[in-house]
Amino acid sequence: MRLVERVRLIYRMSVFLISTLTLWMGFEFTVVCLRRKRIDAINSWVPRWARFHLKVFGVRLETHGKYLEHGQSYPSREEGNAIGRIFVANHRSGMDIPILFAVAETHVISRHDVANWPILGWSAQRIGTLFVDRNSRRSGAKVLREVDKVLKRGEGIAMFPEGTAHVGDEVHDFQQGAFNAARRARAEIIPLGIAYSDPTAYFAGQPFLKHMTRIACLRSLRVAVEVGEPLKFDEDSPI
Repeated sequence: MRLVERVRLIYRMSVFLISTLTLWMGFEFTVVCLRRKRIDAINSWVPRWARFHLKVFGVRLETHGKYLEHGQSYPSREEGNAIGRIFVANHRSGMDIPILFAVAETHVISRHDVANWPILGWSAQRIGTLFVDRNSRRSGAKVLREVDKVLKRGEGIAMFPEGTAHVGDEVHDFQQGAFNAARRARAEIIPLGIAYSDPTAYFAGQPFLKHMTRIACLRSLRVAVEVGEPLKFDEDSPI
């Protein structure tokens, strides 16, 4: 690692830790002291946290499509509809999560071990992250039941139908979990496409911290996010 990359990494991680603690204090104050609804506080503070840290890490978002092109977050549900939306996206990088938080009012599904990480794990639980053990069918069934509850509360959930992260922009086979959840809840599906300008951003099977360190050392990173037309479940033409 070159000196300039080391300095960049130390600076960004320091800002990340300090600002994360500061922003979460604001979130907790909003929920506990101002007694604002938890989901309203999440939809206010989490996009703010994500957008700030994307800038700190040199990520330049280029967004296209409804709501996004006006700098807004895609709402968690359609106006007048009590059921939340399912956001489906390709999975390429550890940066996918803050990018999703920056562009949509959504919860995410994460690896089960993240729940035990210092600071990050506790924060993830507070904002309604769902955790799944991909090697356990019981865990998978449980998280799908939790997805149903999230949708019925009118909240959004983001899912990666390819099942895991892949290198490159080729679309891989979809698993049926997201679409079965949409069918059961009559939820609207919002497709999101994420593309990175630098292959360094792709998760290539290395340890997560090593992967994120590589990204943090980059001077800048351009990311394009495209939102597609909503897909709705239809009895005669199932998704």
